[in-house]
Amino acid sequence: MRNYNILTPTLRGSFTERLAELEMLVGDWLELEMTKGRSLRYTKIFLSDAQNQHHQLVESDLFCNILSSQPYTEVEQTPADGSKVMLLVMTSDADDGALFHSLRLTDSETRGLNSYIQTIALFEKYISIIRDMGIDMKTNLVRTWIYVADIDVNYAGVVKARNDIFAREGLTKDTHFIASTGIGGRTDCRSACVAIDFLTYPHIQESDKKYLQALDHLNPTHEYGVAFERGTRLQLPSNLIYYISGTASIDNRGEVMYLGDIRKQTARLLENIGALLADGGATMNDIKYFIVYLRDFSDYDLVNRMMEQIYPYIPRAIVHAPVCRPQWLVEMECVADINI
Repeated sequence: MRNYNILTPTLRGSFTERLAELEMLVGDWLELEMTKGRSLRYTKIFLSDAQNQHHQLVESDLFCNILSSQPYTEVEQTPADGSKVMLLVMTSDADDGALFHSLRLTDSETRGLNSYIQTIALFEKYISIIRDMGIDMKTNLVRTWIYVADIDVNYAGVVKARNDIFAREGLTKDTHFIASTGIGGRTDCRSACVAIDFLTYPHIQESDKKYLQALDHLNPTHEYGVAFERGTRLQLPSNLIYYISGTASIDNRGEVMYLGDIRKQTARLLENIGALLADGGATMNDIKYFIVYLRDFSDYDLVNRMMEQIYPYIPRAIVHAPVCRPQWLVEMECVADINI
């Protein structure tokens, strides 16, 4: 069984002080998890200023003694609560074989290159890794997260590169795509405009996956020129895992709903998520956590209150990260899990 927690420091001192507090919080939580037979499996680290904070992070006791022992990813998506650093931590009592690759490019690999070329380079790195393992992207890649700096400018190149790679690898509207979030985000590399995380299950078959649709709520993404699944349900021996892609206030014609109204956009995207989960036999009560992406910091209080009123029992990370269409004020992703 998996468990998730979102941890933030309460101190408002230096970044180093906040990391020290997080070390205690994570350590205490992992001790509690150990009593239930669960141990650390994965961490997502949200930073407010990767270029200045990365080196402090990787030199900290939190990172060296705890986080670096298992797969992790780091991205600049500023925690909207003012904490500067936030952790999404996953524990489990079993190894389900999942592999996590957080792929980044260096200054020498990115300087002067546009988002199309950088995206191609990241996918080629990933394909080379899994080819050496004897598996392929079409069958074994379940989820991606694509972080795009200056997304309003660079997203078009990312979309074209992904479309080209998928077509070459046999991923089409007539087969399937991959569940994904394409969202604003940066790394500590100044010239990198794209970074990608890949979640792979080496031992699954195509029959283990169901691609979630809710055609009365959302249209297929290929109808507006992009290539990702709205969500994927993965059947493992003991549970069903639902990977819901970044979801916004969209209708079944692919159009943005409720322009300029953050409250109505939030309500609509939650309705869309519920419809996707229902297609796979799950409900909103099965969600284990939300990641909430805001285009505008000033919407934090309203969205946080809404989520607290509707889903107070589900952990949530709310971060500043512009969505791929400027008209979308908010986007969310989530994971649901059902024991079978």
